Amino acid sequence: MSRVVVALGGNALLQRDERPGAQVQYHHVEGAAAPLAAIAAQHDLVVTHGNGPQVGLLALESAADPDLEAPYPFDTLGAETQGMIGYWLAQALRNASGGREVVALVTQTVVDPADPAFAHPTKFVGRPYDEAEARALAAARGWVVRPDGTRWRRVVASPEPLELVEVAVLERLVVAGVVPVCAGGGGVPVVREGGRLRGVEAVVDKDLASALVARVLGAQTLVMATDVAHVELDYATPRARPLERVTPGELAAMTFAPGSMGPKVEAARRFVAATGGRAAIGALAELEALVAGSAGTQVVPD
Repeated sequence: MSRVVVALGGNALLQRDERPGAQVQYHHVEGAAAPLAAIAAQHDLVVTHGNGPQVGLLALESAADPDLEAPYPFDTLGAETQGMIGYWLAQALRNASGGREVVALVTQTVVDPADPAFAHPTKFVGRPYDEAEARALAAARGWVVRPDGTRWRRVVASPEPLELVEVAVLERLVVAGVVPVCAGGGGVPVVREGGRLRGVEAVVDKDLASALVARVLGAQTLVMATDVAHVELDYATPRARPLERVTPGELAAMTFAPGSMGPKVEAARRFVAATGGRAAIGALAELEALVAGSAGTQVVPD
């Protein structure tokens, strides 16, 4: 059986402008569970997931809690979202696959404390706002905000993922036939200080972390499921056109938005260039076809 890593986008589990309640998110998780179960029946499956909307919501709640001396840091909030979304995914996938062993694992991702990303935040978190509201929140709370399509959202630092701390555990789980849900939200960002680990204030990009997971676990296919059908050139312009089949070399000559599609494209490019495998980016509703290579944007070796 080949190994497949499927990365579910945070916006695929909580779509734009949906109210962020548990019920609506679990409904989307259940919708993903059936195709994931079908994929797991044919491949060794590893599931990762985003947390942008969810971690932003928890950050808002933490900042508004009068009982806290200071808001919870983003590494802790990231661990919280791994537990919440991982629980939903593990339960729904177990139910959809007739009791298949699935486990949600809180994982840590090593980053460089000197990464320039700490000075230039790009990772979108939380819900979208109108520009005026976003700028007012930024002034009141010390946020950095940027446009995300036609709306505005908060951005935080997103350092490069260097190493997955629990990779040996994941390998043993996959070999044993267990489906692991891991690297949620890119994993909890940590730095190494001698022989110790310490969490840092950041959100690791889920797609770049998923490409790292896929590479170190020897996967043949990396799929990134989101809320759009294809990667598009000239996105959100009258000249927009979908990319259906493309190589890493061709992608390297193209430009994409750094806070949204850019990391997905870069993750796909890196994985295919490093492994000779295949990557796909497309809609969650077409998940099985993305794995099969018949939908979305398919990235294939040069």
